[in-house]
Amino acid sequence: MQWTHGWRNNIWAELNQPWDLIIIGGGITGAGILRQASHAKLRALLVEADDFASGTSSRSSKMVHGGLRYLKNAQIKVTLESVREREYLLKQGRGLVNRLGFLYPCLKGDKMPGWVFGAGLTLYDIMAGQWTHRSYDLDDMRELCPPLTTPALRSGYRYFDANTDDARLVLRLLRESVANGGVALNYARVDSLLKNQSGQVCGVVLRDTSGEVERQAEVRAKVVINATGAWADELRGAIKQKPRMRPLRGSHLVLPFQRLPITRAVSFLHPRDGRPVMAIPWEGAILFGTTDVDHKSNIQTDPSISSSEAEYLMEALRFVFPAQEFDFKDVMSTFSGLRPVVNTGKADPSKESREHAIWDEHGLLTVSGGKLTTFRIMARDALKMARKYLGPVDFDVNTPVLDAFPPETEVLLKDSSLHPAQQMRLFARYGIQSAALFAADCAHEIIPNTPYFWEELRQAARAEGVLHLDDLLLRRVRLGLLAPHGGLDLLPRIRAIVQPELGWNDDRWVKEANEYTKLWKRAYGLNN
Repeated sequence: MQWTHGWRNNIWAELNQPWDLIIIGGGITGAGILRQASHAKLRALLVEADDFASGTSSRSSKMVHGGLRYLKNAQIKVTLESVREREYLLKQGRGLVNRLGFLYPCLKGDKMPGWVFGAGLTLYDIMAGQWTHRSYDLDDMRELCPPLTTPALRSGYRYFDANTDDARLVLRLLRESVANGGVALNYARVDSLLKNQSGQVCGVVLRDTSGEVERQAEVRAKVVINATGAWADELRGAIKQKPRMRPLRGSHLVLPFQRLPITRAVSFLHPRDGRPVMAIPWEGAILFGTTDVDHKSNIQTDPSISSSEAEYLMEALRFVFPAQEFDFKDVMSTFSGLRPVVNTGKADPSKESREHAIWDEHGLLTVSGGKLTTFRIMARDALKMARKYLGPVDFDVNTPVLDAFPPETEVLLKDSSLHPAQQMRLFARYGIQSAALFAADCAHEIIPNTPYFWEELRQAARAEGVLHLDDLLLRRVRLGLLAPHGGLDLLPRIRAIVQPELGWNDDRWVKEANEYTKLWKRAYGLNN
């Protein structure tokens, strides 16, 4: 059942059926589980309290990477798994997962000698089965990256990782799972867990949180999987389990490409504490982050950067790119996400393990920890443990995690006047539904200062499960991060395109626009 008109009512009407498994959490982990479950022909239902990818999975550093910094903490297993998954996703996700060159400047005063980093890169390449890194002297580094004007520069390295649009990766997984028989429902909160006579979890009580209608449903399944990441302890607390998670906040600044014109990412050690930070070219802008601090306030969906984090990141930018003379006025937007880290008691949050963990507690399977890059492994391990409740289920490890482009692709590409890079971007995000975006020249008008077409807003509003304006502008088409002022100045034209598709009257539009404005200023703007 695709996400077109009336789809939510249809799903709510069909919840009262026997399910094999219920997946709670619509981020990358839950999407990965639904994908593999639908391949195995299981009757699988995924529910998300807010929007798909509205938590950590739209607020990452957009990296599909091996976790080079984890080698420093001797986290060999997670690095090896991540490097292999990176290579797999690069092959599977053409146009959505893309290889990205990195420069690592060795700076005077670095807490880690440059040769140690070089040794780590050697091990990194060995894990990937390819030799891609090399070293450069001072002059070469200046030539490769002219904005790298810090007097502390001594030499450096080049290596490769990959990046993605994290929210769009989640949406593609969900869309393909739904096409293969899975069911995914956003704005459906689990209010409580159902238990059988022996006290085992056997289902959930769902409540519609869309704001459009009040309704609840009891939904039963053979097994319930808690894939809520940093929020995992909330459900675990309902069955009286002690907290295990340590939510860590990672915050980023988003800068215009014109202010930092780099085509490769630049990763370096922060001069204050030696933590790795990086400037990453992404969707025509530059992301700079990330921080790594304990998030001690409420575990809300929309955390925001603190003034101390913003100062910390700006300090690093000014140190390595002094000639750019950065100021907070250069920041287009910010975003913060909560890492679902399993608490092992480390004093330094950056030294916590990034390996995932799975717990079976009274029939509630919780999978948490890990990272975006390893979502496929986490999903597979969770479903293996679920066999205890599902019975013998065959998970084909050779089944692709993403569908190949359909045969119709060739016709559209042949007849299109779009640049090949734009063609690939559209197919990777919208699949065969992107046909409408290729159809007419009028669909090819670019939204200023972004890589997006205006017509993408119409496509997302029409068929991508949008219930609120922030769903559209923060996760379907990422204007909230990349357009000046979060796209607030563009709202009149956005309204003309999407209001008819969404079926909103004028009062509803005004309400949505006001709510989006408040959210953007609170969680994505910069209050410094």
